Amino acid sequence: MTRRLSYEDAVAYLFGLQKYGIKFGLSKTSNLLKAFGNPHLHQKYIHIAGTNGKGSVAAMLESIWMNSGLKVALYSSPHLVRFTERFRINGKEIPPGQVADLVKDLKRVIDPTQPPTFFEVTTAMALIYFAREKPDISIMEVGMGGRLDATNVIRPMASVITNISLDHQSFLGPRLTDIAGEKAGIIKPGIDLVTAATQPQVIKVFSDTCKRRKAPFWRVGREIRYRRNGAQLNYYGMGRIERDLDLGLVGKHQLRNAALTLAVIELIERRGFTVSSDHIREGLNKTRWPGRMQVVSKKPLIILDGAHNPDAMRNLVNSMRDAFQWKHLILVLGIMGDKDIPKIIKRIVPIADYVIYTRPEYYRAAEPQVLMKEAAPLRKKGEIIRSIPEALRKAKGRSGSGDVILVTGSLFTVGEAMACLEPEAVQPDKLR
Repeated sequence: MTRRLSYEDAVAYLFGLQKYGIKFGLSKTSNLLKAFGNPHLHQKYIHIAGTNGKGSVAAMLESIWMNSGLKVALYSSPHLVRFTERFRINGKEIPPGQVADLVKDLKRVIDPTQPPTFFEVTTAMALIYFAREKPDISIMEVGMGGRLDATNVIRPMASVITNISLDHQSFLGPRLTDIAGEKAGIIKPGIDLVTAATQPQVIKVFSDTCKRRKAPFWRVGREIRYRRNGAQLNYYGMGRIERDLDLGLVGKHQLRNAALTLAVIELIERRGFTVSSDHIREGLNKTRWPGRMQVVSKKPLIILDGAHNPDAMRNLVNSMRDAFQWKHLILVLGIMGDKDIPKIIKRIVPIADYVIYTRPEYYRAAEPQVLMKEAAPLRKKGEIIRSIPEALRKAKGRSGSGDVILVTGSLFTVGEAMACLEPEAVQPDKLR
């Protein structure tokens, strides 16, 4: 009798695939799915690309559609503390036993002489799992880029591109137009594209691609408009108007993400997925997306945010100033080594009173010495503490009444901090 693969062994196998790095292309994912009878075909998908905000838009869509009574699947990455976070049905993570069974089934068809990457296998897992669970809609978040991302094997009901800024240039190209071209690769013939991007050169890339592929093109700021009303959102869409909406996600940038979300809701309503104003109101208010402007402690006030590129860091700074007040801001900062460290530091360090430079236990993490050296011209007090648990203890020890501790720089940093701060609540994997 064949021994059943344990969840721990399955996750260890998947993480072992990370040594093959990031490889763009659709063939290996397609071949894996073909071995399972192409279960991803004829399913109903929403495909979301973009530099920042993909997860927030996905979470808002999930919440609204769940409130309307639909069965909703969501595939996202990376995870914060548990691998199972990547696959959700109606907000519930995939059971560990099903992860093990899927990995066992996939290992039977994987050619060990030509192994797929970690993301190719996890994407195939998501598409197989969702097809078996038969959701009404599956929301698929792009891993990186779009054109050659493993998720691009699907044919969605609508394509979504949140925004474009410089990130992953070594993979996607050095210019905004290069990155936009890669993201535009998710645009399918005849399938609506909706975007919240703003730069004229980016809009031209999207517009030209949509014209070639005869895909309807919708823009937040043109066909879709919104207005901030205090802390609330007023939405003026393609056919509906919604006023005085409260968002569950914190930050001014979430207003634009919410407007983009409601544009997708409108487009999919044309396919028969009716959503009421009450569903929208409740769904937006109940949306939660861990690790994004997340308050995990009141005394001291500790905020976690996974901002990991200059544009996301600018949004974080604006949101912090808008939503919080502090006597002293203690920054716990850990950044991946392949990110634009100088620009990220120039965005965030100036608002801090004290900086603790650290790193998560992840092979791509930058050394704290590199971060501190880059921040030296900004003349902020700080120190290096290599481990995140010790960095958090130090930050708590320094904080007094009216102070705020902000943990940021990477979702890996935030995930490790979350596992330290709330181990019983979040129940992290032993392997991450």
